[in-house]
Amino acid sequence: MPPTLDTDHMRRALGLARDAAARGEVPVGAIVVRGEQCLGEGANRPIAAHDPTAHAEILALRDAARRIGDYRLPGTTLYVTLEPCIMCASAIVHARVGRVVFGAWDPKAGGAGSVADVFSIPQLNHRVDVFGGVLAEECGQVLRQFFAERRA
Repeated sequence: MPPTLDTDHMRRALGLARDAAARGEVPVGAIVVRGEQCLGEGANRPIAAHDPTAHAEILALRDAARRIGDYRLPGTTLYVTLEPCIMCASAIVHARVGRVVFGAWDPKAGGAGSVADVFSIPQLNHRVDVFGGVLAEECGQVLRQFFAERRA
């Protein structure tokens, strides 16, 4: 996918992250795209949903799967503002997503190389192309600002 489309899609995910922050949730947003069509979107909701699995990526995958009527999402790209955690990375593999593009790295919980790399486990039966650092500064700033306001 051309870099301009990657940044355009990441900006849409950033909008969802900002919406999550406005609701008091950790600001992470995600969208699932096939071609140029958005199939699903999500923003963190574990607090409001009382659900530890309500991460932006999981919600975006669920939304896309409902819309297309299939739990497998081949040929899709998932854009997310923060490196997926191990749970989300595993769900992405199981959903057969073709590509993941993320913004900020997560040195405390990242499952795409920071803490672990789920996507490179050779025993898994699906490979996902992973690209990190798209709009990393902007994605990281949204998170830093959120936590600075919480600490103030």
